[in-house]
Amino acid sequence: MLTQQQQLKYSRQIILNKIDKKGQLALTQATVLIVGMGGLGNPVALYLAAAGIGKLILVDGDNIELSNLPRQILFNEQGIGHNKADSASDKLQQQFPDTNIEVVDEMFDRELADYYLPNVDVVLDCTDNINSRYLINQVCIQHKIPLIIGAATGFDGQHLMVNPLDDNSACYHCLYPSTEQAPANNCQTAGILGPVLSIIGGMQALTCIKFLTGNKIPINQLSLFDGITNQWQQFSIKKNSQCDICYNKKLNT
Repeated sequence: MLTQQQQLKYSRQIILNKIDKKGQLALTQATVLIVGMGGLGNPVALYLAAAGIGKLILVDGDNIELSNLPRQILFNEQGIGHNKADSASDKLQQQFPDTNIEVVDEMFDRELADYYLPNVDVVLDCTDNINSRYLINQVCIQHKIPLIIGAATGFDGQHLMVNPLDDNSACYHCLYPSTEQAPANNCQTAGILGPVLSIIGGMQALTCIKFLTGNKIPINQLSLFDGITNQWQQFSIKKNSQCDICYNKKLNT
């Protein structure tokens, strides 16, 4: 049951007929794991905590640098040199005390995945590292945990949901097979504008909230954002029958 204070606090969400009290209760009972507390992880964590998510697990082994500050909106100059996940937790806990926040100040790896994924409802990939993205995709498929992927460089961003609970869902490896390698650009090599990250992070948070409240999320839909023209494009992708990650069931048992 929602408390009276929760009903008042989240009243503007509760009056939405696609969320209502049942959906808000689902949010307060949900556990979400965010991998990467940089330019995407910052707005994602802010929006999810503000929406009333019950527990956030923040994973990042990096420390704050001066060049992070124009786009990583939870941090300031006093935090330079401190761990990103730890610093984000301090800020979020002050602003959103209803949300239980757990910090993992290490880089995401298979051991962490095997420990945490059985106890989470959804994972958000907010990394900017291709190898990490392949690993996150693989372990989410293996543990059958829905995955919401965001990426952005320059003025451009992309968004994709992978849902292993649906046998027809393609995965990131279907879109970018590791043998071909996805584009390796990141913020360090291609640059990035902060508001683009907020747009993509907002889409990740929105998708997460809709999923947790029982709203239908399109699968096999890659969304691309062009920050120069302010246009979105949606592309349909297919589950790859040659995919060793999501199609070959023997590898996922």
